[in-house]
Amino acid sequence: MSVGLVYDPIYLEHDTGPHVEIASRLVRVVGHLEETGVMGQLAPIRPRAATVEELSTVHSPGYISYVESFAQRGGGALDPDTVVSPASYNVALHAAGGLIKAVDAVMAGEVASAFALVRPPGHHALRWEAMGFCLFNNVAIAAHHAIASYQLERVLIADFDVHHGNGTQDTFYGDPHVLYFSSHQYPFYPGSGRVDEIGAGEGEGATVNVPLPAWCGDEEYLRVYDEVLVPVARRFRPQLILVSAGYDSHWADQISLMQLSVAGFAKLVRIIKGLADELCAGRLIFTLEGGYHLEALASSIRATLDVLLGSPEIVDPLGEPLGARGAPSIEALLQEIKETHKLS
Repeated sequence: MSVGLVYDPIYLEHDTGPHVEIASRLVRVVGHLEETGVMGQLAPIRPRAATVEELSTVHSPGYISYVESFAQRGGGALDPDTVVSPASYNVALHAAGGLIKAVDAVMAGEVASAFALVRPPGHHALRWEAMGFCLFNNVAIAAHHAIASYQLERVLIADFDVHHGNGTQDTFYGDPHVLYFSSHQYPFYPGSGRVDEIGAGEGEGATVNVPLPAWCGDEEYLRVYDEVLVPVARRFRPQLILVSAGYDSHWADQISLMQLSVAGFAKLVRIIKGLADELCAGRLIFTLEGGYHLEALASSIRATLDVLLGSPEIVDPLGEPLGARGAPSIEALLQEIKETHKLS
């Protein structure tokens, strides 16, 4: 079964000016996939614009209208980090709609898995406001679509961006049908994602946060995914897995203080793919969030796709961290998480 790729040049029209979340991110990734021959192995999935009704499953109608009118008036800064250009509203509709199309393709069996190479990213976007480069919460909108359109009862969202996906957590904090798992640097932007943030009401226990200290690398992340994600996913038994794929925890990315390598990302993806194969017939979709070192981003996305394609070899041109400092112990953190979520 093939692997799908959502991409369209429309995503380059979101003009952020002198900003780290910039169109050249996608240009570099596409060029790398074409140069290495990976692009030719992927099934193209053409995005569409999400409807206002689909956006409204996550965002307030007033906020949606505000973003549209703000773009029509020429754009500017929605918050200190989030830039809007005249085309941004339409691009953001196609980012959310692209991930919806990926859900449809995977659920219909047209592809086994998919990667949505979209921008702007989404996991910080809240019901009433933009935040952290994000306009609409693509992964949350896609999860709602999967549940409503395919009568799913259990969707897992795994988030390995270096920043906590506060918008995604907020969307599903009281919802038992969506398990949100996040590994992120803490304390760090946006300040949320503590261990004791576990959900509320019927959703209590369906939010699992792993707030990692700075300087964690491959070994620490692999322990987190083996010892926390694997057992919580097996207990939840998702029918679909969505991944907020942020590559800004790579050691070369200057936005964070983490030390993951390209090979490390590939190992995380193998764990997640193994869970999808075991628990939900392989139904697995990645969507791009962060990642701002262009070579690290392109190589990490290629490695992700190589895992999905079943390639036995992973190419890591950047290798291990330069001048790596010793990683902190996460033993006590893991124990706290296991006790909080009753993991053996």
